[in-house]
Formats: sequence, C-alpha cells, structure tokens
Amino acid sequence: MTPTSPTPVPSVAHAAARPAARPEAALPSAVRVDCPAKTNLTLRVGAPRAEWGGRHELDTIYCAVGVTDTVTATAKPAGAGFSLELTGAHLGDLASSGSDMRRNHAVLALFAMAKASGRTPDVALAIDKRIPVGAGLGGGSADAAATILALNVLWGLDWPMDRLQAVASTLGADMPFCLTGGYAHGTGFGERIEAIAPDSPEAERLRAEGFAGDLLIGAYQAQLSTPEVYACFDATGAGEGDRNHLQRAAVGLHPRSGQAIAAALGAGASHSFVSGSGPSVIAFTPTAAVREAVVEAWTKAQAVDRIIAATAPAKPAVSVTR
Repeated sequence: MTPTSPTPVPSVAHAAARPAARPEAALPSAVRVDCPAKTNLTLRVGAPRAEWGGRHELDTIYCAVGVTDTVTATAKPAGAGFSLELTGAHLGDLASSGSDMRRNHAVLALFAMAKASGRTPDVALAIDKRIPVGAGLGGGSADAAATILALNVLWGLDWPMDRLQAVASTLGADMPFCLTGGYAHGTGFGERIEAIAPDSPEAERLRAEGFAGDLLIGAYQAQLSTPEVYACFDATGAGEGDRNHLQRAAVGLHPRSGQAIAAALGAGASHSFVSGSGPSVIAFTPTAAVREAVVEAWTKAQAVDRIIAATAPAKPAVSVTR
C-alpha cells in the first residue's frame, strides 16, 4: 500500500483589521483556501456540561496536519443565491443523494458570515476534499474555516482573527483552531483557543517530544459518529495512560484502529494514536526507515484501508483571483 502525499502549502498571513470594507471594484472574483486537517496531541475529556448543551469539558493540544481540503469561493451576481460543488475520491456520506447541502459545514459558515457581516450569501462554493470524512480529522471544520477565511477576503471585510474565530465558535468546537492551524491549546468544549507560537517553549517541547515532522495517517472507509464515541466514553471512561481520552471508546467501536496503533508502534513510530474521535490513526515517523516500516506493517496486517503521508504542524494558505 503506497501512501499518498498532499501538496505542501505555505502559511497564510492574516490581514490586520481595517475600518471599512474595500470598494466592490477592488474585490477579488474568487478566493481559494487550502485548509489542513487537525488532530489532538492530547485530549482530556471532562464531564458533560448542561450549560453547553451536554457537551463535554475538554482540555486539548491541537495540531494541524498537512493534508488539506481546498475551498474556492467565487462571487455570484446579486440575488443569485449560493451553490455548492463537491469533488474528491473519498467523499463518504457527503456524496449521498440524500445529503442536505444546507447542513454542509461550509454552507453553514457561509450563512454565519453573511449574517455577521450583513452580506447576502451570493457565493459559489467548490470543495475539493482530501481529508477523510467522519475520521476524527476535522474535515468539516476545515471546510468551514476555509470558507470563513475565503469570505473575509472575497467580501473585503479584513476582519481580525479574533472576530473570525468568534463566528467560527458558533459553528463547532475545533473550527476556531482550524482558522489558524499550527499548534494551539483548546479549553472549554474545545472552542477557547490559545495559539502556541512556533518559537515558544511549548512548541519547542512538542517538537522535542516528536510531535512534528513526517507522519502517516491510517484512514478507513468506515466512519465513526462523534456522539456515539462520546456515549461510549461516558460508559467506559479513558484507557490508562491514553493521551486521547476517547481512544478506548473509538477502538472499542472500531478495533482495527487499535491494531493499527500497535502495528505502528511495533514498527518504530515515535507516537501513534487515534485522531480525535476516530477512527483514523496518526503515526509520527521520525525517519524514512521507520516510515517504510510502518507502511509495511499496516499493509501486511491490513490494519488500515488507506495511507496518507503528511507533515505537522501545518497552516492554512489563501490565494486570490482578481
């Protein structure tokens, strides 16, 4: 099984706030954003909180992973409304004819930004998906974040990051993180984001511990429902020593994830764990020899359905068409 490699993307420079939007004539016709997946290097799960609608209290270290979804937002004439086009080889349930595009994360982000800015959502969204669906990698959140970043440029808003994150936090816990990528500390139900600067002692510690550089993602055709994983966690609790408190629940629901972790660690991976609520598995591979050994072990054991080569940490990238 040969791992696929996403195209590396440069980091995005975020514009400072400006007092007013630019004139229509100066606005771009389309904006493309490549937004990376996310994983959780640690994920401590607390009790559900009634004031958060039953969501659990979390304390997590986010890490953006360099496999990206690409969202292109194109301006449409006034009154034309919105449209959504999805492409990709592994769309999962998103390709179903019964899928309601109005519930797509990118579309929800479009309407949230339209409401917050007083704009009409006359935008064509095209999403090229590479992040596995329903996999614990935040693909839907990446699409929403990419849409928010794109509209900030397409509509000439030039909002600062904290304002964009305020919109994102109304849509999902990890969406504010996906706007910035890199490393970050998340609290609350995951939506309170404190970025970890690349030159900070915390980032240096993460790199020294092996949470940087080349990695492999073991992906599956099967998907896991996040609510189902949390329900299983509520019943079983976290596994002893698990940095990801959801790992025991995810492996219980999807045993091949556990097989993949064991195979990767046995082949020399510095770290291997379930990503988020699963079922995808991350394996950090410090050398080319280890990387080859993990690929061989996963393939021989049929522990995963697909292998994706990536790097971490990663950042979103924005490009503009005039």
